[in-house]
Amino acid sequence: MTSIIAAFQFLTIFPTLIKRMFTSQEMGRAVGWFPLVGVALGFALFGVNYAARLIFPQTVAAALTLFAWIAFTRFFHLDGFMDTLDGLFGGWTPERRLEIMKDSRMGAFGTIGGILVLLTKYAALSEIHTSSMFSAILLATTLGRWASPLVIYAFPYAREDGLGIEMKRNVTFREIIIATLTAGLTAWFAYGWLGFAFMLGAALIGFLAARYAMRLLPGLTGDIYGTVTTLVEMLTLTAFTAIHPS
Repeated sequence: MTSIIAAFQFLTIFPTLIKRMFTSQEMGRAVGWFPLVGVALGFALFGVNYAARLIFPQTVAAALTLFAWIAFTRFFHLDGFMDTLDGLFGGWTPERRLEIMKDSRMGAFGTIGGILVLLTKYAALSEIHTSSMFSAILLATTLGRWASPLVIYAFPYAREDGLGIEMKRNVTFREIIIATLTAGLTAWFAYGWLGFAFMLGAALIGFLAARYAMRLLPGLTGDIYGTVTTLVEMLTLTAFTAIHPS
């Protein structure tokens, strides 16, 4: 239970039930439960979207859903995505890129990238057919939090200190099995056999993003983990606009 609570406290605004720092072993085990956090987030966001559509047009409901999406996750993944863009495109050496990514100030690359991601998500939520909204949101939140454990396990970490490296060192194949079982069952529940096609797409997006980052850095960082989640979420929603447009 501690690792599950750690996953929820780490990734969302879930109330702080355990008022202490989690150990590196607990954080490593928590990675296996990231998709479960995505499942809970998906149900919560669909609830927001459904309630909003009872009162407002779909475009307004989409904006309120996106606001809740950001609020429930404390800007966590979006902030990582924006820091990644600033670092990868704003530095000329691996050392300088990592230095920029640690800087809390936001640059042009991150700001523009964050705006484009939010616009894309908003447009997708506005255009997805209401009959497919539940599947789209649930797959996006779950698979986004399944792809990040895959790259955490498969790729080296760029730094020698910090929470990210401690988490990386304590993630085992057991956590990947737990994460994959959770994501697979959810994908089947949400979209049947096609849900597994979305899983393959999410894994591909994650590995391509990680491989690109590895061309510019000696390893991945926590910001890049957030980038993988953000990209998978955005592209999953976008795919639904082609399959089930409004």
